[in-house]
Amino acid sequence: MTDALTALKQLETEELKDYVDGISVDGTIAQFVTLQLKRDQVIWASRGSLMSYNDKVDWQLKVPGGVGKAVSRMMSGEGIALTWIKARGPGGEVVLTNNAPGRLLTWDLDRGGIVCTPGAFVAALGDVNIDVTMARKAGAAFFGGAGLFLQKLSGTGIAIVHGAGDFHIRELEPEETILVSTGNLAAFSEGIDYDIRGVGGCRKMFFGGEGMFMTALTGPGWVMMQSLKKMPIQARTQ
Repeated sequence: MTDALTALKQLETEELKDYVDGISVDGTIAQFVTLQLKRDQVIWASRGSLMSYNDKVDWQLKVPGGVGKAVSRMMSGEGIALTWIKARGPGGEVVLTNNAPGRLLTWDLDRGGIVCTPGAFVAALGDVNIDVTMARKAGAAFFGGAGLFLQKLSGTGIAIVHGAGDFHIRELEPEETILVSTGNLAAFSEGIDYDIRGVGGCRKMFFGGEGMFMTALTGPGWVMMQSLKKMPIQARTQ
């Protein structure tokens, strides 16, 4: 299996040459990414992620997939619309951030699709299909902390994702399962199956600080966890 930790941490320099003239990730407490765009280059970004841009860049709000995806996108916790950014000519520059403490990572979608929990998606470059997928099991949807609808990125291009605080990547073998506390799950590969599992015992449920359920993730695939809990942001759905 590809070393997902190395792949996520490294900037996809060669692959990104097809989409941007330059990219850099800076910052320590709350990282931000600077993109030097090619003429007519288009990228999608999470709403509210624009930190700055120059006068060679235009942007507007659009709904990936059209009106048919609007309701499910709202339920995914990312809001109905995303920010659609286009460079009018060469020299366009845009700076994006997640507006939260943590780190930014890149993922080449040629390695496979990625599923993001609310607040993890930052931007997508290239021929990327930005869709919404439903939790496979009702228990995970309503009690797992990730929600019923999650954002799925696939196609050809680069995804930029955010982990609150520091991050921990686990690569799971087939049928291997780990339990993740609610709010600590950031993203995972599309082959992962996720469900919930009770923490067990009344003392744990009411006094353990983890709630009644943990999110159970089963391989094969990789799971990205974040050291700071990130609960759903209601403002994103408005």
